Amino acid sequence: MVDAAIVIVLYNTRMNKAFVKETEGDDGEEFSLPALPAGMKNYITPEGHQRLKDELLHLIDTERPEVVRVVSWAASNGDRSENGDYIYGKRRLREIDRRIRFLIKRLDAAEVFDPSMHHGSDQIFFGATVTYERESGEVQTVTIVGIDEFDPLNGRISWISPMARALTKAREGDAVMLKTPSGVEELQILEVSYPAASTAG
Repeated sequence: MVDAAIVIVLYNTRMNKAFVKETEGDDGEEFSLPALPAGMKNYITPEGHQRLKDELLHLIDTERPEVVRVVSWAASNGDRSENGDYIYGKRRLREIDRRIRFLIKRLDAAEVFDPSMHHGSDQIFFGATVTYERESGEVQTVTIVGIDEFDPLNGRISWISPMARALTKAREGDAVMLKTPSGVEELQILEVSYPAASTAG
């Protein structure tokens, strides 16, 4: 869990005050937070948590100052209503500010869970990488991660997804039932693994 108060102070002290008022009136929609089941925590792996922190600091330290510089330069070039650099820059600045607020909220709510604590176990919990066989004979591998790490194209599924819920607490060799829109499918669990604990430091 990041110290959100420190990040917010860092963000506010580095913002160019001249542009804050201009972006407040046309802020658009906030990044929506995917809903969690009532009473459940926002789990995230250490790697996912670090990625969010890295993105936040990159936006604050690098991307936002550069966009502010471009907008400031464009604003000095006359009529803003027909100034493409100014209009695009202001839009991008609003997007960055919304993303920064989103990341601060997400990091503040995050519960970091290190899956290496289950290294060597054959039972499926958060952070497990699971290889299973579908009824069609197709073999697939997924890793169960936090909702902010969801990346189905790379086999990373949210721990609150139907697939993850079907797999959770099962073991190698078990068969689990997955409810799909087309019916119920049996999955045969072939392998369960977790990352080894880091020896760094």
